[in-house]
Amino acid sequence: MTWQDKLLTTNEQVRDLILQTKRIAVLGIKTDAQADQPSVYVPAYMQKAGFEIVPVPVYYPDATVILGEKIYRRLADIPGDIDMVDVFRRPSDITGHLEDILARKPQSVWFQSGIRNDKAAEIFAQAGIKVVQDR
Repeated sequence: MTWQDKLLTTNEQVRDLILQTKRIAVLGIKTDAQADQPSVYVPAYMQKAGFEIVPVPVYYPDATVILGEKIYRRLADIPGDIDMVDVFRRPSDITGHLEDILARKPQSVWFQSGIRNDKAAEIFAQAGIKVVQDR
């Protein structure tokens, strides 16, 4: 198996990944006040579907709870394992989170629709982390 095999592109690969995922850290989530933004309504949908959501906002220093869940300022601060890091950041901002994500060793990293960073995806895949981009 090569690192390229960690880059998931088919519907079947994505489905299998979702079936293996239970706990998702959402990096770049916004507050409930921005409920019309994908970085809020996508995690809210996942939460309703039964996934455990762990909010990791980049901004909003006064926020303590999002979607009824305690927030964490860094992935490193989250207790327990993380199955997936779901990224709602500009592609150019992902590089600033590489070390934090790599240190957590999630099973997968998901760059949401419109988000693609091939260099970061390669780094994650070479570290053994499955990657979904722009979905």
